[in-house]
Amino acid sequence: MFTALFRIIKYGLQGFKRNSWLSITTIIVMTLALLVFIGLIIFSVLTNKVIGSLKEKIDISVYFNIDTPEDNILAIKRSLESLAEVKSVDYISRDKALEIFKANHQNDQTISEAISILDANPLSASLNIKAGDPKDYQVIAAYLNNDNFKNDISQVSYNQNQVVIDRLTKIIDTVQKSGLALMVILSLVAVLVTLNAIMLAIHSTRDEIGIMRLVGASNMFIRGPYIVQGVLYGVIAAILSIIVIAPAIYFTSPYMEMIMPEINMWPYFLTNLLSLIGYQIGFGILLGTTSSIIAVRKYLKV
Repeated sequence: MFTALFRIIKYGLQGFKRNSWLSITTIIVMTLALLVFIGLIIFSVLTNKVIGSLKEKIDISVYFNIDTPEDNILAIKRSLESLAEVKSVDYISRDKALEIFKANHQNDQTISEAISILDANPLSASLNIKAGDPKDYQVIAAYLNNDNFKNDISQVSYNQNQVVIDRLTKIIDTVQKSGLALMVILSLVAVLVTLNAIMLAIHSTRDEIGIMRLVGASNMFIRGPYIVQGVLYGVIAAILSIIVIAPAIYFTSPYMEMIMPEINMWPYFLTNLLSLIGYQIGFGILLGTTSSIIAVRKYLKV
């Protein structure tokens, strides 16, 4: 068994060297396919960050009557936190609201003077609510419009923000669906291109496969060297794809950060470099071996 394995590996390496130009061409094609694959990974990360950023910008606020007791507000807060649709609830007291208001308008002399001469705090307490899914804000707003809360709540901002929330929800849905469709299409293209390249490489050795088959070589012994070549194609192409993509990410990362400050791809790339190399090598080996098995199959029958 070990002798047969050694020969398979040996013949695979020999075939790789003997058909050097075809090997180089196949590696280039596979590198392009793996660049598509790692591009899809990065695109998925960007999409998730954009979607996460959009979701963080969506919230609704509940404003209470000035005379609403704090115990009532905290009771409503706890009831909201018990809802499956609610991700988080932040309580902003009247004093805290005044501090925030002053900080936001500290450069406006007129407003600062007006606040300083007031005898009482004119601002009301509020709850800032974030949902797990933007589609859930309608459910939360309906819950807050319950008659049990009408004596305490003066305003729910959902009605004023409903158009913006609905638009952002549609944008998120569109980005998710478009991203998934793009990933599926590009993945299929990468697989088909790689398969055709390896089939072309193996086509040049079809006579050799026929002779081996006629002299009684087993299917596994015939396939083996081409599987070895497929593994080599995949590993080399995976390493090349990382080498090519790294400078591209490094130089484009600052520009992307200028557009979207929360997205910084270069630190992500460095942090996950080993994982990305593993994904690329794994996908490259899978792509190379599978394509080799499929490509050599048609020549196994004489």
